[in-house]
Formats: sequence, structure tokens, C-alpha cells
Amino acid sequence: MVPAPSTFRFESDGETPNNATLPLLLYREVVPADAAGDAAGWFERTFATHNWTQAWRNGIHPFLHFHTAAHEVLGIAAGRASVQFGGRAGVTLDVAAGDVVVLPAGTGHRRLAASRDLLVVGAYPANGRFDQRRPGEVDIDTVCRAVAAVPLPEMDPIAGARGPLTTLWRPITSRRRS
Repeated sequence: MVPAPSTFRFESDGETPNNATLPLLLYREVVPADAAGDAAGWFERTFATHNWTQAWRNGIHPFLHFHTAAHEVLGIAAGRASVQFGGRAGVTLDVAAGDVVVLPAGTGHRRLAASRDLLVVGAYPANGRFDQRRPGEVDIDTVCRAVAAVPLPEMDPIAGARGPLTTLWRPITSRRRS
């Protein structure tokens, strides 16, 4: 069973669009004990099974950036890092092997510190398109409109069709009806 994620919301700060509608999700210690020896492989398989594709292995950039055409999932396969989310006025979260962060499109992020062994597996929903922007590179109003138009993922990257993301990221209009 997947633990309930912590949620964080970030408004635009005038430089970084963030995502006022969808919260960042932080899942702690999701890798099963029997997969701990190959956490990176487990993340790749799990993300792909839930239609989060275009997987990569690397770290987290040390410069502030965001994605305007896709949501992103970061699986911490090894090591630890302190990461700032939400732009310059955001929050700093410590993540460690086994944790997963799901960033809605527009959410600013950058690595502040990391262990030497940091390994991250990232991926994007199949219905998204990768891009990478930095504050000051694009008009903030244009970027906020682009972020608002990014389609919701079909599934939670860890738990699939019935995972927490599918409830927490429902469009606001459907939340009002329930």
C-alpha cells in the first residue's frame, strides 16, 4: 500500500509560474524492501507501468527551473538531497532514497545540496511534452497560461489508476460537484 503523500501548494511568484491548482506530492519510503537493491530499476518499471514515460537517470539541476508542458516525477533511487520547490520563495525539502516527488507543471525546483551518491529517476506522463525553462526566459503570463493547459496524467506514477494523485489532482470543477 502506498503511503498518503504530503502536499504543498505554490502560487506564481512573478518569476516562477508554479501551479496554484495542483499540489506538489511528496511520498516517503515507497520502494518495497525486496526492490531496495535496484531502486532505480523499480522506479523505471513502476513509472512505465503507470504511463509515466521518457524516464531518465541523473540528479537534480542546481539551478532554478520548471517545466511548462509536462508534470514530472522524481524517484530518489539512492542518496539524499535538499531541494527547493516553489521558486525562490518556496520551501526546502530533504528527500532520501525511496522517496518520490510529483511536481505539477510549472513548479520551480533546484538542488541546494546532495550526497555524492544521489541518483534520481525522473519521468513525465505520456500525455505531456518535455521542456525546461528558467525564470526570466519567458513571459510569466504566457507561461502561467501554458501551465494551466497541461493535461492531467492518466494515473498516479506510483499507485496507478486508484492512487492518491487521481483524487488530489482532480480538476477544481469536479471537486466542487462532489
